[in-house]
Amino acid sequence: MAFIRLSFLILLLRHLVSVSGNTDSAYHHLHHSLLKDKAALLAFKKSILVDPDSKLANWEEVVPVCNFTGVTCNKRHHRVIQINLSSSGLVGKISPFLSNLTGLQLLDLKENHFFGIIPPELSSIPRLQILILNTNNINGPIPDSFALTNLTVFAVKENNLKGPLPPSFFSNCTQLGVIDLSFNYIQGQIPSEIGNCPRLWTLNLYNNQFTGQLPASLTNITLYVLDVEYNLLSSELPTDIVQKLPTLMFLHLSYNNMTSHDNNTNLYPFFAALGNCTNLAELELAGMGLGGTLPSTIGHPRLKRLELQENHIFGSIPPEIGNLSNITMLNLASNFLNGTIPVEVSLLLKLEQFFLSHNFFSIRIPVALGKLSHLGQLDLSSNQFSGEIPSSLGDLVALQYLFLNNNLLLGTIPPKLLKCTNLYMLDLSHNRLTGRIPPEIAELREMRRFINFSHNILEGPLPIALSKLENVQEMDLSSNNLSGNIFPQISSCIAVMMINFSHNSLEGQLPDSLGDLRNLQSFDASSNNIAGKIPTSLTKINLTFLNLSFNNFEGMIPSGGIFNSAANMSFLGNTRLCGAASSRPICPQKKHWIRSRMFLIILIIVIVVSVLLSALGCVIGIRRINLMVSSRKTERSRKPPTPEIMHNFPRITYKELSEATRGFDDQNLIGTDSYGRVYRGELQDGRSIAVKVLHLQSGNSTKSFDRECQVLKRIRHRNLIRIITVCSLPDFKALVLPYMANGSLDSRLYPHSESGLSSGSSDLSLIQRVSICSDIAEGMAYLHHHSPVRVIHCDLKPSNVLLNDDMTALVSDFGIARLVMTAGASNGSGAIENMGNSTANMLSGSIGYIAPDDMFVDGLSLHRWVKSHYHGRVEKMVDSSLIRASRDQSPEVKRMWEVAIGELIELGILCTQETPSTRPTMLDVVDDLNRLKRYLTGDIIGSDKCILDSHVLFVY
Repeated sequence: MAFIRLSFLILLLRHLVSVSGNTDSAYHHLHHSLLKDKAALLAFKKSILVDPDSKLANWEEVVPVCNFTGVTCNKRHHRVIQINLSSSGLVGKISPFLSNLTGLQLLDLKENHFFGIIPPELSSIPRLQILILNTNNINGPIPDSFALTNLTVFAVKENNLKGPLPPSFFSNCTQLGVIDLSFNYIQGQIPSEIGNCPRLWTLNLYNNQFTGQLPASLTNITLYVLDVEYNLLSSELPTDIVQKLPTLMFLHLSYNNMTSHDNNTNLYPFFAALGNCTNLAELELAGMGLGGTLPSTIGHPRLKRLELQENHIFGSIPPEIGNLSNITMLNLASNFLNGTIPVEVSLLLKLEQFFLSHNFFSIRIPVALGKLSHLGQLDLSSNQFSGEIPSSLGDLVALQYLFLNNNLLLGTIPPKLLKCTNLYMLDLSHNRLTGRIPPEIAELREMRRFINFSHNILEGPLPIALSKLENVQEMDLSSNNLSGNIFPQISSCIAVMMINFSHNSLEGQLPDSLGDLRNLQSFDASSNNIAGKIPTSLTKINLTFLNLSFNNFEGMIPSGGIFNSAANMSFLGNTRLCGAASSRPICPQKKHWIRSRMFLIILIIVIVVSVLLSALGCVIGIRRINLMVSSRKTERSRKPPTPEIMHNFPRITYKELSEATRGFDDQNLIGTDSYGRVYRGELQDGRSIAVKVLHLQSGNSTKSFDRECQVLKRIRHRNLIRIITVCSLPDFKALVLPYMANGSLDSRLYPHSESGLSSGSSDLSLIQRVSICSDIAEGMAYLHHHSPVRVIHCDLKPSNVLLNDDMTALVSDFGIARLVMTAGASNGSGAIENMGNSTANMLSGSIGYIAPDDMFVDGLSLHRWVKSHYHGRVEKMVDSSLIRASRDQSPEVKRMWEVAIGELIELGILCTQETPSTRPTMLDVVDDLNRLKRYLTGDIIGSDKCILDSHVLFVY
């Protein structure tokens, strides 16, 4: 019995020792793991270069790792499971040593300044589920070895990632739920392997450079959110894909190169396929140039947001629009819609935002819109809506933004409309509204942004009720027939930053209370009948723009504040003003009769002496003049006269220019640069003109004006802009030039969306480009070799080349040209001498101009880059629109184009050689381009050499 007890005791002791040993082993294991985690985090800290908020200050050896800022351990302090250092301002690289945190489940480093690549080791962390690296400076491609094995969220938006998505990225992504790679530069196609992620519910590739089509394997995924906006995807709208994705709730395809069916004429199949997406809440198809009419299948009942703006959709809005019973935002702006707006639109009772601007509606504004009680934004601008503004719009109690501008609306402003007391913005400008501004405008106390009634036919006194708009920031009542005074109570509009009362019939004086508008930055009261003195109180506020021209102001212009920097144009047409910024810099002084007899005696003596001295001077002067005349006659007999072209230029007054351009209205503005602004105008005889008005605040602008006058009065060539006349006043200088209907070469090479080219590419054919270059070369050859006075343009660029009605190119803008002369032979040989130094302090060239030896691409000069790329890879440097156009040509024409483009590039290389003396002259260039034009039109010539400006062909 004792033996049994002893044996049991021994076994019990052995068991206790064993348990004790196991516990000790587990403790050492866990302690070792925490030490390993701490070592990994301290290695991460060493890779941080800047820690502005000292977020990692307590990441030290002596501090327990679970107490590190931003670090979370599990409940028993066994392992580090989370790192959250978002918005910490950290600068450095992401350390690969984080892969040693084998228990890590979440890594959040968003909104910092991490750079370098994503360490591929991060994908080997066995328990990592959430990786968030948004808004950093991470660059380079996603590593091929990076796999989404256990990740559920992978978010790296707003970085600098480039290159394609590697297929291995999706090799084993069975747990993945969210991919967010938006706002990067990722290229190539979306890999079909993405179909290996069956649980993926959010795919956000917004604003990248993906090409090709959406992969069909997306149908293997349970997608709720698909956002591929702002990419380069090209195909028909993905009808088959959306038909097999019934779970879709958000579908964003805007700003890609997709088309509708049947050669971009039929939207019905796609909207019909969306019928399977029973939970679809948002559909965005903007900016793709989609064609067709709005289909009857548009009425998706669960849809809350529909964006179809900036397309080529035409026709009427179908009655089925009323089926969008849950819609809150409907955007159909910038299309070709016309016809009717159905009464069923009144069924959209949840609609909050409705945009129909920039279409072609020529109907009355539907009264039914007044039933949309939740409507907060209504934009019907830039159409041809006619008739009166329906008073039913005053029932829109939630309305905050109302834009009815740029239509053909008639009648008066409905007082009921001004009962929409929540309005923040109200724009009724550019219509034909008449009558007075209703006193109910005082009800718009919540108006915070702007009120614009300009360019109508409103009359009556300026309503004092405007003083109730205490929160409005901009107030524009210009170009009407308003009368009366500007009331002193205007100072109650304490938040106003811009006031424009110009082009009315206002009278009286400017109130001193204008100086109480502490936020006022821009004030325009030009072209009225305001009289009296300019209030000195305007010097107390921070005005940046002031225009009081064409009124009846008198007296001294105040000094200080805006008046120390205001240009003369701010006070034009006020003949009784005097002071530094007016046409009379010295104010007339009061005359005092001189009664002093002594003063009269002295005055008589001075007059007598002056007469005697003048007579003596005349005698001496006549003798010297006779000597000079005889010497000049001798000199003329030895030296041939310098030819000078004289023109008869018509006289056009400032008033005529102002009337031709509607008071230099911004609506007539067609161009601007550092020296001035260019307006389109029409003279009384019907001629269209371009008026280039110089900014006289700049000293260089005056030099530019003088230089351009010197050049234009001496030259005459079909490919150089001709001058009609000039208008030169002390406070106003302008060049009057012919108006060019086809704009500048720059606008045809790089058109914007309003040009009608939805892709933003040029519509110029190769023959047109060669012809334009030939015209430019002809003009430059004339300047260099045949002009009476040789001219170096110094600023040749596409924006300075204008195209007339028949697409003939004319070189313009000689504001920084240099006049030179040749010493010796008249054929262009000999030394070139500068004939003036008025441009000596200017740079040769302006923004947009690149000299041949200053152009660089990918770190190489353009000359070297083209030489190393154009053999066999011409598509890399030629405008993509030419490549697309060549695909539609016959094989013979294709071959001609290839030869022509090759010849153009070769001569471009010749013309950009490092040594100027080795470059061909413009006379050589003209000959080569003329031969190339004949070649492209059928007169084949063997091996022509041509030049084409790099802006025309090369894309860099």
